[in-house]
Amino acid sequence: MANVAVVGAQWGDEGKGKIVDWLSNRADAVVRFQGGHNAGHTLVVGEQVYKLALLPSGVVQGKPSIIGNGVVVDPWHLVKEIEGIKAQGVDISPEILTVADNACLILPIHPALDVAREAAASAPGAKIGTTGRGIGPAYEDKVGRRAIRVCDLANEDDLKVKIERLRSHHDPLRAGLGLEPIDPEALLAQLLEIAPKILPFVKPAWRVLDGLQKGGKRVLFEGAQGAFLDVDHGTYPYVTSSNTVAGQAAAGSGIGPRGVGYVLGIVKAYTTRVGEGPFACELHDEVGEHLAIVGREVGVNTGRARRCGWFDAVLVRQSVAINGIDGIALTKLDVLDGLETLKICVGYRVNGEVLDYLPSSLKEQAAAEPVFEELEGWSESTGGVRSFKDLNANAIKYVRRIEELIGAPVALLSTSPQRDDTILMRDPFLG
Repeated sequence: MANVAVVGAQWGDEGKGKIVDWLSNRADAVVRFQGGHNAGHTLVVGEQVYKLALLPSGVVQGKPSIIGNGVVVDPWHLVKEIEGIKAQGVDISPEILTVADNACLILPIHPALDVAREAAASAPGAKIGTTGRGIGPAYEDKVGRRAIRVCDLANEDDLKVKIERLRSHHDPLRAGLGLEPIDPEALLAQLLEIAPKILPFVKPAWRVLDGLQKGGKRVLFEGAQGAFLDVDHGTYPYVTSSNTVAGQAAAGSGIGPRGVGYVLGIVKAYTTRVGEGPFACELHDEVGEHLAIVGREVGVNTGRARRCGWFDAVLVRQSVAINGIDGIALTKLDVLDGLETLKICVGYRVNGEVLDYLPSSLKEQAAAEPVFEELEGWSESTGGVRSFKDLNANAIKYVRRIEELIGAPVALLSTSPQRDDTILMRDPFLG
């Protein structure tokens, strides 16, 4: 049996929450290894809808769940999310949830800085499209070695020292953006108030994982966002502030790279992205409107509308390579029902040359024109189909063509938001 890492293989919003929830039946524990509460996962179980941001998707099924050290944690949001999910009948106890003691915190100063910077970005193309939740500034403090970490909540003296260190960096930035200086007493009081609500969940996550590994347990690693929002491999600078690729599963949770196991890439049957940045296959016509409406393409936590376009095989093939993807979960196939003709991007035309990869240059990315291949669509409904043989012939052809173009097999096929409307073609836990 293998561990499994689930990562978004496009620009996020591929349906990772449902797939992780579905795979949790086969896992013994679920780990979130990067990002913050800017990325939401929606789980639909019968009539109940769960919307998660920081909590790993395994909590809904009562599986031991770990928020790893690669995550930046807003403790106030975490408490609110725990309370919200408890109100839906899901118990969140220290036996279920572990928060890594070495994870860094998102503080109230971080969203304020995030929003002020975006508001001040007046030059063309200067806005990143941040969610304004402080994730970027929190990662900056982490890399700058001045962050307050989860373990610091247990020591008031440590908090005082670290707040002063933060002030020396942040106050000049805040002054330049027209913000008031940090109030150290108020920030300390906020941290001391929230600490007792967080500390019962705090443990060395790497040690918990090591015990699971030695006990022969199966671990599911849950990523947030998508490969092309990765701070290194994405459409920089229109990216998130963490590494979203599968390699981060090891560093962001405290397990050796061999422990990551099978890499499952989640891929939507078309393409979407949120926020600013290049998007070669974006549609501004009735098909784009169809994808947005039928696919309910609105951000889970932010409410932002997603930009929609045709499936980009060039993008996903590159994602397969940089993530080491063994197989994909293809989601939202049913959204394509009723379209007479489907298109798949098989190359980019940039300055008269056709490329089979996404160039790193922002200028070239913006100039890229998609080269499309057309396939015949279908009128029959694929919604709720639970056997591959029951799909209509054109839907099967579409799936098989995607496999050929991206160089990876379809392991799972999702035909609706419901947990059980999932076709298992290859079991990731069997490697």
